[in-house]
Amino acid sequence: MNQFLNYKHIKAWFEAIENNTVIVCKDQLLLKKYLEERVFTREDIYFDEQMVEDSINIPATYFPFELIPWEKFLQCFIYGCRWKKDNTLVFNRFLTLMGRGNGKTGYASWNNFFLLTAKHGIKNYDIDIFANSELQAKTSFEDVYKVIKANPSLKKSFYISLVSIRNLATNSELRYNTANVRTKDGKRPGANRFDEIHENEDYATMNVATSGGGKIQDYREFYDTTNGGVRGGPLDDLIEEARMIFSGELGIDKEGPEFSSLFPFICRLDDDDEVDNPDMWEKACPTINYNQDLKRKMFQEYAQMQRNPGLRLTFMTKRMNKPMEDTRFAVATYEDVIHTKEKEFPEQMEEVIGTVDFADRRDFASVGLLGKYEKDVYFKQHTFIHESALKLQNIKREIIDISLDQGNSQIVHGKNIESEYIVDWFLEQSKKYYIKKIAMDMFRAKILKPALEEAGFIVEIVRSGSVTHGMLKDLVDDLFINQRLYFGDDAIMRWYCMNVYEEHIANRNIRYEKIEPETRKTDGFFSFLHGLNFLDDIYDSAPIKIKNLTNDSAGGFKPLVF
Repeated sequence: MNQFLNYKHIKAWFEAIENNTVIVCKDQLLLKKYLEERVFTREDIYFDEQMVEDSINIPATYFPFELIPWEKFLQCFIYGCRWKKDNTLVFNRFLTLMGRGNGKTGYASWNNFFLLTAKHGIKNYDIDIFANSELQAKTSFEDVYKVIKANPSLKKSFYISLVSIRNLATNSELRYNTANVRTKDGKRPGANRFDEIHENEDYATMNVATSGGGKIQDYREFYDTTNGGVRGGPLDDLIEEARMIFSGELGIDKEGPEFSSLFPFICRLDDDDEVDNPDMWEKACPTINYNQDLKRKMFQEYAQMQRNPGLRLTFMTKRMNKPMEDTRFAVATYEDVIHTKEKEFPEQMEEVIGTVDFADRRDFASVGLLGKYEKDVYFKQHTFIHESALKLQNIKREIIDISLDQGNSQIVHGKNIESEYIVDWFLEQSKKYYIKKIAMDMFRAKILKPALEEAGFIVEIVRSGSVTHGMLKDLVDDLFINQRLYFGDDAIMRWYCMNVYEEHIANRNIRYEKIEPETRKTDGFFSFLHGLNFLDDIYDSAPIKIKNLTNDSAGGFKPLVF
């Protein structure tokens, strides 16, 4: 344990946190606890101090800046932590999530340079930088290019061009790429660096880029980013993985699917109100007290934000790393949707409403049960996915795979999703729950109503469109905002909700619409919405408490609960 805590750069960062000489967010405190209690205490890990020192000192000879404490701290885990049994890296995925202006790109350039060198010691250690634009992808590449051009002693060690930098001794190459996934197959990277992944809605680029990983020793992935406005994408998944590491659900001390090699270095405000206390800005911007230009610029933007409230959203997201969602048109905030996973559908309920929604029987079909329990509303759904939908549409496959593993969806083969699939699902559920009625709109009823009625179910038709949606809006808002709605751990249902927005139309009505017509599905949300029309028709299944009054020894009465 002492080999870690006594090393100067780890010790300096931890002491700065403990002495409040650096103000950090809760994520940093949780990271510190994770390292102290679950990493540094292990006997099967050793610390390669020399490699860390080399990673700090060698680039320092050539770069026009020095690393600051948070960067030196990170070096310890990018290079220093190794498993004794096979000398492999303990951490090989690095999330650096902090506000704009902290020098993430310059720090990335420092490491890109070192990873190419002979001191790093791995031949053919190619590094690919990925970003959503060529300008963005080239920034770190050009930093390294300029360092080599500015130092004559380096020119004999590197081949450099406007698209490639290669160390002649190690044959390691630095390249930049844009998000054109068709050009990434067949690579054998030593490291992949993904810049500003808050813009990524899916894993298309990342999956292709990382598919060649692991063929070169000490393969690493870097995710360098601020937060942004895209919800439900890879960045949110990484943030959720970090939360699970800090909570003890995942980590290097876990086995099987609970093992995680992610090192989450997160800097952000803990609370929106902290933005009005400049002393708290260091939580999101650990470089602020080392860069007076950055501090001056942030104060200028803060002053402008006071006069123009529209700038507050950008300042909070980009500088404070604390996105403020514009919830005027969203169905719910990301946090409220995530909260729905906290409770599973109750094992016993007196009665429930069945629900169905689908657009086409060769696409997705969502069936569900809606119930009430102790004043909360519960919904569980099951999605039938026709095989052709995944072949013909650019659907977010990661969500589908998770849902299949969770048992909340299944792939259907054949010509279409036959009525029998849906009828059989409700018949199976009816063995456990009394299904009072099944709600669907007129379009679906033409196909399913006769089959469900023949099986003995009562089918109720609901109106769709702005009139019905407007009537349900207050209820939907109340359930999400007051966190009285639970779906269980159902990834595809959360995805359905995040794919819906409110369209405000004439006469102050609203209509729930799909954000994007093909790649984002909403069947589960509208299935849930159909059921809400009949929420008042079913009992709250809270346990019944029977109270009697009996005479006590003092001559009074006391309640007995059976």
